[in-house]
Amino acid sequence: MTTAETAGEAEPGAPATAAPVKSAVRTVLLLEHFAARPGLHSLADIQSDLSLPKSSLYMLLRTLVNLGWVETDATGTRYGIGVRALLVGSSYIDGDEVVAAARPTLDRLSDDTTETIHLARMDGTSVVYLATRQSQHYLRPFTRVGRRLPVHSTALGKALLATHTDEEVRALLPKRLESVTEHTITDREQLVEELALVREQGYAVDREENTLGLRCFGVAVPYRTPARDAVSCSVPVARLTEGHERVIKAALFEARDRLSVVTRRM
Repeated sequence: MTTAETAGEAEPGAPATAAPVKSAVRTVLLLEHFAARPGLHSLADIQSDLSLPKSSLYMLLRTLVNLGWVETDATGTRYGIGVRALLVGSSYIDGDEVVAAARPTLDRLSDDTTETIHLARMDGTSVVYLATRQSQHYLRPFTRVGRRLPVHSTALGKALLATHTDEEVRALLPKRLESVTEHTITDREQLVEELALVREQGYAVDREENTLGLRCFGVAVPYRTPARDAVSCSVPVARLTEGHERVIKAALFEARDRLSVVTRRM
């Protein structure tokens, strides 16, 4: 039985947090389902994925279509995320103090490295891009704000995981990790060993573990403990030299120190 099925109204006199509202839980599950699966989907496929009663799911979909949170195709039988979800996502970015404070630092880091820059936040077992600066080169990775990637396969994620204890990392991640590329670390204990090195050197490296042909370097922003935000620099392996790597690492350390100052009271 799914979370949506077990969620119900709270008993009279029970604390407000005792049980979530079933319809609200289902709405969030549905929107998150669409967010993770771009494109349009049939009612049958959605029902199969979420294990919700078909009649209730249909009524929920039609309500969200009327409100603009879900869109349909010309036949009205396939569904996907609506434009209002974009408005909410944009408001999160626009209202985030860290994103606003980081803009000058991200601009300078982009100028210093000439490569693609990311600011991301840890969310469960993923990292989510909050801001990006595109590379000044023709050969560059595809990036977008809102993109969600596995925490264990990215330099951003490993930099953030390293601010947690080994016990916390083991509690968060399964023993076998998702393989994104042939270079992804899929053994949790091997990842834990690498995190010790990240703590020692102060930065994390993604060696084509998330995207083939791309190496990334990341540092955590320590305005919280454990950290929740990190900054990274991504560069195609074909363009990475020892000298360029030294420049990137130095620039990331400077960016981390500047962000530590501007986010100190957040």
